[in-house]
Amino acid sequence: MTGRHLTDCQRRLYMKLRDIHTPSVAGAKAGFSTATAYLLEKELRLRPVGKPPRERRRPDPLVDIWDSEIVPMLRAAPGLRSVAIIEEMNRRYPGRYLGTRRTMERRIRGWRGLHGPEQEVIFRQTHEPGRMGLSDFTDMADLAITIAREPLDHRLYHFRLVYSGFEHAHVVLGGESYVALAEGLQNALWALGGAPSEHRSDSLSAAFRNLDDGARADLTTRYDALCAHYGMEPTRNNTGVAHENGSIESSHGHLKKAVEDGVLMRGSRDFVDLTAYRGFIDEVSGRHNAKYGARIDIERATLRELPGRRTIDFEEAIVTVTSSSGFVLRKVFYSTPSRLIGHRLRARLYDDRLDVYLGASLQMTMPRGRAHASGAHDHVVDYRHLIHSLRRKPMALMGLVYRDKLFPRQAYRRTFDVLLATVSARVACRTMVDLLALAHDRACEGELAERLTRDLDADILPDMSVLRGVFTPDAAALPAIVVTYMPLSAYDELATIVVGEAA
Repeated sequence: MTGRHLTDCQRRLYMKLRDIHTPSVAGAKAGFSTATAYLLEKELRLRPVGKPPRERRRPDPLVDIWDSEIVPMLRAAPGLRSVAIIEEMNRRYPGRYLGTRRTMERRIRGWRGLHGPEQEVIFRQTHEPGRMGLSDFTDMADLAITIAREPLDHRLYHFRLVYSGFEHAHVVLGGESYVALAEGLQNALWALGGAPSEHRSDSLSAAFRNLDDGARADLTTRYDALCAHYGMEPTRNNTGVAHENGSIESSHGHLKKAVEDGVLMRGSRDFVDLTAYRGFIDEVSGRHNAKYGARIDIERATLRELPGRRTIDFEEAIVTVTSSSGFVLRKVFYSTPSRLIGHRLRARLYDDRLDVYLGASLQMTMPRGRAHASGAHDHVVDYRHLIHSLRRKPMALMGLVYRDKLFPRQAYRRTFDVLLATVSARVACRTMVDLLALAHDRACEGELAERLTRDLDADILPDMSVLRGVFTPDAAALPAIVVTYMPLSAYDELATIVVGEAA
């Protein structure tokens, strides 16, 4: 390569290759001739051992502000970002330090390495099979999942074994709570077929929020009892220190990305009902676990055996049914059959439902409601509980507090709005009550909603005489059942004992 000077890059590459190659080979790989390689060898042999360090080639651009302004700022606020210091210098001296960003960042980084504060150390851990399981919640708002075209505000409870990577996800409709943790954890353990020796969660700060000291102590006791039921040692990471739960915090992103890929491949983010969405989440988790089947089998053999039964994963409350044929629990009004007015009921609150008992008898199961973020009360109302009273007082529908929640489907709400805009309030209320009664008496809520939708789209108001005729059972279509009685002599024959000859 006559006429060209060796670059610093070629020199460094040559010296690196010279450790394993001859001068000619190393020179060829570095891009110059064998003669040049031997000249470089001679230069390296003649270079003095104590070569002085390279001095600055240009004036220091930060000499006027480094010791007087930047260093005092770094000492006063060690957490101050480099970009904030650079912006502040540009505000103080407009245009003077525009081309020194890289220099300033490098100088600040070097200063912090010599004089900066001590930083937190992360200690890598050795994970043993069967030792630790982790729990956490992750928000799913970014995925915009809908149920029957309605947005689903939910989280995922996420359980993971550290050693094998087994994971389980459970859809949580409310916020972080003990009920959601207990239900999700037990579902995970029974799906796994065993329990680890230690269970770690975050500080449960969201579950403890807005609780008094007594309620917090009770929640801690219940969590400890839950872990003791499965023979697990309960542990928690420190508040605000996410990396202590890092084995599951980092996997949140992978889980959410897998769910995102799944909804993109199915072509829709909408699900028919909550059961279908939960089945989809189980399928995503199952595909993940299938990839780690061998490690999961190894860890499963070291897990503790499960107890004979699950422990409670609900909260109980005693409520009294008022004259409004319902009760209020956690700022939510729940309707009940009027026969229960005045009775004290025991309500079991799960994450997604409410079981109501009268004594030891289960009376009903209702979806769980939650108060609005503004603090306003919510209502969970079943029109079947109230229809017999509305028949006697149809005008009560006009100003009913929970009127919108009374309608079981959108078609009924739309029908009432059209009636109010077309006929008098008295006629509208009477017609609407008759429609709800028809849906209740003939068990045709869905079919009637479809008929109302078609009529409204055609600008046809509901006609009760026509609708009663449509949804009246056809007597001719009922099967004719013929009962044939056996003669009484047949029973005498059954009672007759025939004694045969002995063999």
